[in-house]
Amino acid sequence: MRKTELLERLTEDIFAYVMRGSFPERELARSLKPEQLDDRFEEYELLLDLHFILQDDVVEFVRRLPEHLRSLRTETRTVSRTRHGTVDGRINWGATVKQRYSQHPHDNSIFVCDNRSETYDIPENIVLKKLISIIYRTIQEAEMYLVDDYDWVSETWRGNEELVDELQRIVERNVHVRRIREPDSYEPTERMVTAAADSRHDVYRSAADLIRSRERLFDGQKDEIRGLLQETAIAPDDEDTLFELFVLFSFVGTIEELRDTEPTFQTISTNRQQIAKFEGENELVLYHDTSAQDQNLSFVAMPDEEKENHSRSDKVQLVAQDIAGDYFDKEYQNHTGRPDVIVLEIVSDGEEPNEYLITEVKNSTNEDTIRRGIKETLEYLAFLRVNENYVFGTERDEEYFGSGWNGLLVVQDIEDDTASLDAQDGNEIAILQASELEDQLTTVLRHLI
Repeated sequence: MRKTELLERLTEDIFAYVMRGSFPERELARSLKPEQLDDRFEEYELLLDLHFILQDDVVEFVRRLPEHLRSLRTETRTVSRTRHGTVDGRINWGATVKQRYSQHPHDNSIFVCDNRSETYDIPENIVLKKLISIIYRTIQEAEMYLVDDYDWVSETWRGNEELVDELQRIVERNVHVRRIREPDSYEPTERMVTAAADSRHDVYRSAADLIRSRERLFDGQKDEIRGLLQETAIAPDDEDTLFELFVLFSFVGTIEELRDTEPTFQTISTNRQQIAKFEGENELVLYHDTSAQDQNLSFVAMPDEEKENHSRSDKVQLVAQDIAGDYFDKEYQNHTGRPDVIVLEIVSDGEEPNEYLITEVKNSTNEDTIRRGIKETLEYLAFLRVNENYVFGTERDEEYFGSGWNGLLVVQDIEDDTASLDAQDGNEIAILQASELEDQLTTVLRHLI
């Protein structure tokens, strides 16, 4: 499945789940953001704004801003003030007589004076101030990435350090910008943006266009999301993340159809990264977690140290751990990795143990990579523990890999002939290619659910 196809499918899924407020945005942001970004950018809206400021149109807007600020529009307004015993401005005799008659009878020292003053608080300037504030705040959050060697940021901003400094001077010192009031949380309103879009001044029209572009991004419009995925939020070569998310959303959609019910989406605060829960006769819980720890689940590949007799390979692992611990003065625990995307837990009614589907994802058609993926999937199954007890196999029962439907490897589409899912019947795990996932994932799940 090519990157363009992945983007199209992922765009549809994000629009369907995330933008209706059901899929946990923090979990999505954690998956989408480049690894170099720190935890601040696990906030989904901040990640969107990072994408926003990396657009060429935004950089060009900032570049032209100093010249535009010299010709900001203002309005002259008449402000009436009541004075006692003094005159400050032009006396408004009509208002003065009315004020004396209604509130200050027989007091001839009361005057209502009109003063004309210049104000910057017009709709167009509120739009402009909001845009400048968004860019400035996001640049502050991303400052270290604008000066260090992060290609996905520096390709846009590298060499523009003076531009960043100029923006800071504008926000903190420019008298015109400082005279514009801070927009309220609900501003700019559509009326304000329309006024800016209809302005004769280019700076206001550009500001309105960029504000609307950002609104489309935050509203989850498909073209804007596609741009987010394709251009700036993900490092250009990181198709592995796209593929993992594609598989994750495929699981959500397929289970949703099988259960004919909408899942409950949640990322809980413990080490268990629960994505979705599906109610029914058996509760299904979907996890997406690349860490090696979980509330109950672990994938411990280390042999039991208390066992009296060890195989030759077990002895190598134990001695290697001891030597490394002595050398580095650390206590090591050997774990397998965690599946790149999915642990599906089928919760029993208490009489039978829970079932598990462990999924490894390899965004590759390389034969050696797929062989490694097969080995890793088998390791996950063989060493899967719940509360320190192995899930599959015992000393008497050596079915260490479950029923044959407890492990799944998902790979990219391969041009050469490969075994169909039916032809793999009897194997310890199943292997599906990307283009097979939509039709065949249902078959895999029905063997467990």
